[in-house]
Amino acid sequence: MAHGVKRTFLYEKHLDLGARMIPFAGFEMPLQYSGIIEEHTAVRSSVGVFDLSHMGELEISGPGAKAFLQKMTINDVSEVTQGQAQYTAMCLEDGGIIDDCVLYRLDNGYLLVANAVNIEKDFHWLKEHMQRDTRLVDVSRETTLIAVQGPKSRELLTRLTTVPEPLNTLEYYQHKTLALDGVEVLCARTGYTGELGFELYIKEDGTKRVWDGILAAGSAIGIRPIGLGARDTLRLEMKYCLYGNDIDETTNPLEAGLGWITKPEKGDFVGKKAILNVRKEGPARRLVGFEMTEVGIPRKGYILSAKGEEIGTVTSGCYSPSLRRGIGMAYVRKDASRPGTPIEVSIRGRSIHAEVIRAPFWKKGTVN
Repeated sequence: MAHGVKRTFLYEKHLDLGARMIPFAGFEMPLQYSGIIEEHTAVRSSVGVFDLSHMGELEISGPGAKAFLQKMTINDVSEVTQGQAQYTAMCLEDGGIIDDCVLYRLDNGYLLVANAVNIEKDFHWLKEHMQRDTRLVDVSRETTLIAVQGPKSRELLTRLTTVPEPLNTLEYYQHKTLALDGVEVLCARTGYTGELGFELYIKEDGTKRVWDGILAAGSAIGIRPIGLGARDTLRLEMKYCLYGNDIDETTNPLEAGLGWITKPEKGDFVGKKAILNVRKEGPARRLVGFEMTEVGIPRKGYILSAKGEEIGTVTSGCYSPSLRRGIGMAYVRKDASRPGTPIEVSIRGRSIHAEVIRAPFWKKGTVN
């Protein structure tokens, strides 16, 4: 193991399942088990289980927590009541995106879930702006995050709880604390796949029991453990942003298509002035989805053109197992961002035809 690379509490379980491990965001994580296409298909048709323990969990509490988060995030925290979750982001003063996050309202404060590559950065950014009446604690190391995703995910988890009612009534972006296989978990109806799914936050001592219980309960309905490879193809088919590819500190929420989570009317927050300037002028470029109309797989960094002019660069791309063609995301000039616009992707010196489409690519998801 490379010096400094961390392992999740489920590392040995992944080896037992035959996972191909790779370094990712400072962790040794499973890239794939049986194969990306098979794992991807399992989530779309049945159910899959993911170890997402590399993600970061930051607890924010105290009498000033709500006001602090209103200042530090771009969505409206006042809309999040106890038992709800909210997709949001944090920005620099110039509007660049520090991270996109999910914020959970708990009984005694908030849980902010950060991308693995940004845990330390997010923690220090928040600490730097911290107020005396607010408390910030990084609980990432003692928290395991397991995702159960797919149209049969609720059916599977119901087998592991003696009181299924909370699971059956849990709506999209809601969460409840419940017992799974005798272990207390924070169960959220959230995910990154476009399918019905749940994300389970567990303290370390119950992790392996829950993981084993999920695999045992799902064996009859075709469950598969899912690696980072299929997680990427699943999220890309939904045009969900990946930090470091599609959004980063050089992109602003409006050009990234995140205007729907950007709420300037809520009051002052870090980055508001810059974001309002972009709104007034209109973004010069937009993050779009495109699909190949000829055989070819787009990859990050490939150049896009239209009518002989360079118009942008691919941020994410893959072969879509669901659509059986190449798909991608890219920032393109505003005049080339309309769905239906024919474009070309430069792949190994050849210009391959593609078309801007209205996302998501996968329109049959069971997420809602």
